[in-house]
Amino acid sequence: MRDDATPLPAGIQVWERGWLSANNILLDAPDGATLIDSGYGSHASQTLALVSRALQGRPLRRLFNTHLHSDHCGGNAALQQHYPALQTWIPPGHAAAVAAWDEATLTYLATGQDCPRFRHDGVLLAGSTWELGGLTWSIHAAPGHDPHAVLLFEPTHGVLIAGDALWENGFGVVFPELDGVGAFAEVGQTLELIEQLAPVCVIPGHGRPFSGTDAVAQALGRARSRLQQFCDAPQKHLRYASKVLLKFKLLQWQRVPEASFRAWAKQTPYLVQQHRQLSAQDMDAWITELVQELVASGAARLESGWIVNT
Repeated sequence: MRDDATPLPAGIQVWERGWLSANNILLDAPDGATLIDSGYGSHASQTLALVSRALQGRPLRRLFNTHLHSDHCGGNAALQQHYPALQTWIPPGHAAAVAAWDEATLTYLATGQDCPRFRHDGVLLAGSTWELGGLTWSIHAAPGHDPHAVLLFEPTHGVLIAGDALWENGFGVVFPELDGVGAFAEVGQTLELIEQLAPVCVIPGHGRPFSGTDAVAQALGRARSRLQQFCDAPQKHLRYASKVLLKFKLLQWQRVPEASFRAWAKQTPYLVQQHRQLSAQDMDAWITELVQELVASGAARLESGWIVNT
């Protein structure tokens, strides 16, 4: 975790959290502070410490989630417990699932990830505007990575809070595609929306903020190139997604017996599903192949029956 050096308007703080937790963005002003995204559940104490240190005893007024993947909302429950008056606003698409705590619809079961139960107080409607951190932000629908994701855009300074719709080097796994629902076109439409908004500074869900019209244009170009590769070879995207799920769990555990890692993978619905689509091997052989690719890329290492995050 580190604070990024990209110049930002007064009232905006960005905490770059790595890849298990999404970045946190604090929009602070005298009339109250708003946090955008809360990280993964196992990092909730760190999220709370960062917020508490920044607010110096003042309450957190609002919590927004760009979307409801576990790495973006896993700290919600801890923040709600610490700040009882906190108002939590989420994209509208899964509001009913949050109210009922339907972990299947919310994909926490399918991904094999954990997310402590939280409540929501309202929904972030596309087209609405909010005064946050002394600035006016507009909410935009951003389907693709997640069908219900939203973006926040501040036009005066050209600041975009992008979630996982655009990173400096790509975008997040297109999760609807894992369920056989075509969503590559929606990724492209969201990239077009971002280009039309013409941001000067992008705060992504993961990785450092980046600024300048050239940097934003280059990021959009890289994202479109990656999207075209996935459109041309959808199985490449599915294999990439499978390795992302494995790496994510390894980020959480850091070090795990290989047998336990395999047992988790073999009962994780998305991985079982992708194995059926991608491989004629038995699942153990397929997992071995994916782990070897993670090791070859430097994302993991093997140590006497253990898999270790690197």
